[in-house]
Amino acid sequence: MRLTKLGHACVRITEDDRSIVIDPGSFSDASAALAAADAVLITHEHFDHFDADALRAAMAERPALEVWTSRAVAANLADLGGRVHQVGHGDAVTIAGFDVHVYGEDHEILHPDVPPIPNTGFLVNGEVFHPGDALTVPSEPVPTLCLPGNAPWLKVPELFSYTREVGPERAFVIHDGLLNDIGLKVMETAVTNAGKELGREFRRLAPGTTVELGAK
Repeated sequence: MRLTKLGHACVRITEDDRSIVIDPGSFSDASAALAAADAVLITHEHFDHFDADALRAAMAERPALEVWTSRAVAANLADLGGRVHQVGHGDAVTIAGFDVHVYGEDHEILHPDVPPIPNTGFLVNGEVFHPGDALTVPSEPVPTLCLPGNAPWLKVPELFSYTREVGPERAFVIHDGLLNDIGLKVMETAVTNAGKELGREFRRLAPGTTVELGAK
């Protein structure tokens, strides 16, 4: 398996000649990300994870392309019928030949008086977990964690607590599109230190970088 960071929170997971794309949002050149995807997973409806126009255009161009997502995004795309699949916590599905387990229900809190929106995290082939905008801890081991590095809902102590709880073998930073060069350096230091604490490889991937993962 190969993991490619495509920008901000968007990644592509590839095995043999199959690939899925997770969270092709407006910070990630969604059109390019979707061009070669066999399937699309979307954790929630925020624009930095879900570019509705780009996704609709890709699906119009490629009739075989299908989407698995939270109930709110599925409702937004309801006119596309059976090509859009709503999934939720505890589901296990096969998508483009990948085994995908779904974990999590809610986005992290953004306002104390506003209920959180739905958020679904995806564990792919028992190897890569993309949590979306939530600090969800799956009930099974996570060898590779797509680790949110910066967000309005995230503090550095929470990053440390989350990596301790998940305990991944390796973590690659996502959700860093809001940071300038100074902020990236600060965030990278925190992420590297969280990895050192566990004796594991934690690092940021620059957009376009691909890493090889253990095959499942």
